[in-house]
Amino acid sequence: MSESQDLLQHPRRNLGNRYRSTAQKFAKLAKADPTRAAENMAWAEQNARQAILHDFTDERNWRYLAELKVMNEDAEGLHAVLEDVFVILGRDPENLEQLSGIDYLKVGRELLEAAFSRDALDPDAWWERISNIEGESGITDFAQRCRRLDFRDQRANIVFGRRLERLRTAGHEEVFIDLAKHLLAHRPINHELWLEMGRLHERRNEIDEAWSCYDQVQQLRPHLKERDRFLERLKGNMDGSEKQPWSGPSINHRKAFLEGMQSLTDRISTPTESTPVMEEPTEAEPVHPDEAKLSHLIEQGDLQAAFFLARRLLASGEEWADTWLENIQSQMV
Repeated sequence: MSESQDLLQHPRRNLGNRYRSTAQKFAKLAKADPTRAAENMAWAEQNARQAILHDFTDERNWRYLAELKVMNEDAEGLHAVLEDVFVILGRDPENLEQLSGIDYLKVGRELLEAAFSRDALDPDAWWERISNIEGESGITDFAQRCRRLDFRDQRANIVFGRRLERLRTAGHEEVFIDLAKHLLAHRPINHELWLEMGRLHERRNEIDEAWSCYDQVQQLRPHLKERDRFLERLKGNMDGSEKQPWSGPSINHRKAFLEGMQSLTDRISTPTESTPVMEEPTEAEPVHPDEAKLSHLIEQGDLQAAFFLARRLLASGEEWADTWLENIQSQMV
């Protein structure tokens, strides 16, 4: 993923506010001048969409776009807005079920408010409700929900990642580690969450786990060199009795870690009735069994499982898998 694409998906409140304000001005112009109403409403909606693009965590941006859809009597457009919100909220089946067989112009905005009331996009507002109103039962319910949600959308990964940060800061480290693995299994190119996981494991002196997380960061963002810096810190903490510096966890640990992450992708994988039958390779074109599996996973869209399989193959010394990994990462963007 390029740095510019990465930045575009991170909320920027000032730009969101600016575009929403511009959208409101165009909507007022549409009311004031009926002869140019269609033109000004089109500009209003375009700016409202830009507001969401730049800050999808500000509920005011979603509310205003929904308001414009009602003003334009665009029921199909309002349906699309709600569907997009529910994607950010993890594709909760309970939310998606509400979108069938309803009059969007009558109850669409009400559904939007109900979703935000239960699942505030702002992490501080969400944490205030969880910590002050729902307490431990709220954290337990949230953890159970996370284990059945879909976090492949980058915006969902960001929203829920920031919620997990609140849990970690409040001392719920085990919950953070457990749920962060689910987020990373669904979107393994989230280098920022890998970095947070690595730092937490390092503070807890869980060396193998910290290295595994930093290794993911450095593979995704080589210029950050987080794994190398971690090894330097370890060398600096060694006493004189150490004869050989620690260079990383065992191959078995690396493979087990990546296999565990791959297993968490199962509930978002495309089910298949049987293993694909591969043609017998000719002498001129030998095909590695794992290469055939990677090809199949990519063809059916299971990029997350393919990612961890390629990483596991690399950890085992299969250098040919590096090209596959680069291809998988580019498709994830």
